[in-house]
Amino acid sequence: MLTDKREKSLSKMMTKILRHAPEKFGILLDEADGSCLLSELLAAINRQPDWSSITEAHIRYVVERSSKQRFELADGRIRARYGHSVQKVSYPAAVPPEVLYHGTNEAVVAAILREGIQAMGRQYCHLSEGLDFAALAGSRKGKLVILEVDTQLAAEHGVIFYYAGNEVWLAEEIPAACCRIYDLPMDTEKS
Repeated sequence: MLTDKREKSLSKMMTKILRHAPEKFGILLDEADGSCLLSELLAAINRQPDWSSITEAHIRYVVERSSKQRFELADGRIRARYGHSVQKVSYPAAVPPEVLYHGTNEAVVAAILREGIQAMGRQYCHLSEGLDFAALAGSRKGKLVILEVDTQLAAEHGVIFYYAGNEVWLAEEIPAACCRIYDLPMDTEKS
């Protein structure tokens, strides 16, 4: 199907198109859910140098294998579930579990504990129900630190939570008072 390297490259291109620069690729995302026709995404990718051989099956393969479940396919449409920097996609407000997790790295923990979790150029802060996704998201750069978010306290501070699917929760920001460092078991720590 695709080599690991080619799969990763295609995932990055899909991310760029669906989350950050759809207009540069001639894509107009639906205002409500940030989706476009799968056929439109395929055509946009095929117009790029060295990408003319990509098929719908390749895109479906990337969607299915994405460890972070970045994409969602439904009724011939595709969208990025979260992480948009250009368009504020609507999600249903919902009541999250009592605790959510946010993966980050040790270099920014002091700032988060002082200022809270910020969207940092995206539309929302990303949180997860489980440690696996938080660890995956936070282990990109530097030593992994996972923060626990007290969602009931956050709601008392006016935070509205949105469910993006696949255990991913979003909020515009999380006050510092609602965050604390989660003690990672030794076998889960990453450097």
